[in-house]
Amino acid sequence: MATSVEERVRAICMALPEVTEKLSHGAPAFFVKKQFLMLWPHGHHDHHFPHLWCAAPVGAQDELVDTEPDRFFRPPYVGGRGWIGVRLDRGVDWDELAAVCTDAYRTIASKKLVAELDNAST
Repeated sequence: MATSVEERVRAICMALPEVTEKLSHGAPAFFVKKQFLMLWPHGHHDHHFPHLWCAAPVGAQDELVDTEPDRFFRPPYVGGRGWIGVRLDRGVDWDELAAVCTDAYRTIASKKLVAELDNAST
């Protein structure tokens, strides 16, 4: 069983079809050909707390940041592309975080891989 934030996020992401992990800027990053999630287990820039940045469906960033600004934020660099930042230092709901990671994957993955994921879920 994964115990650290990094191990838990890795377990969620690596369970998705054809995901690979690489270091990017010294931090774990997850790809399905293109990057869909980056984990900052010790913080990054002005965010001195564990968090991740991930792709999000169109409109999700505004909704999440507006309704739950204590948990979600617009990350630097990728926020302009609709990505969201997710704090991992405040009572993380791991089922919800798995759904956020899966949505990030769905946003970037090919239709074929999304169909494979859907078929595995049924």
